[in-house]
Amino acid sequence: MRAIRVTSAAALGLAALSLTIPAASAVDNKVPTLVGTATPSTIAPGGQVTLSLSGCDGDADASSAVFDVVRIPPGGMATATVDWDAKRGAMYTVTYTCDDGRQTTSQLTIAGARPTRTFTPRPTATVTRSPAGPARGGVGGSQGGMNAGEIAAGAALVVAATGGVIFVLRRRGSSRQH
Repeated sequence: MRAIRVTSAAALGLAALSLTIPAASAVDNKVPTLVGTATPSTIAPGGQVTLSLSGCDGDADASSAVFDVVRIPPGGMATATVDWDAKRGAMYTVTYTCDDGRQTTSQLTIAGARPTRTFTPRPTATVTRSPAGPARGGVGGSQGGMNAGEIAAGAALVVAATGGVIFVLRRRGSSRQH
């Protein structure tokens, strides 16, 4: 008889625990939206355009009819040189392809004048800034923030399961004492 009580208590505990698993796994399964940008969006033939892509966890490729395929690192930027024979005044599509297969596009317009080479001095002053708060470590940013409603629901399920196990064990234990 004791084996039946232990088995039923364990089954009830496992059932309560299994009810909390779907809610915990569904917390942060959102796929970030891909946003590709070409800066400047209007450029002369022969000019350099800066390409960036957000929402992609891995490397990405940027391609267009007016420049060669460019590899963009995760969270970074890359530059591409627009072909000299690009049609002035035309609008070209830049396609960004993430390593996971997702794609997005942006537009690049070719200006009418040739680019002029200008010298832009780099700043010499170095600014040192301290962080605004502690580093966020742990799971590597793979989880979103905590949702109080989901935490409360999970805690209520665990408390209910524990209470049910205790009730069943005490009830069966008192009925055996004659």
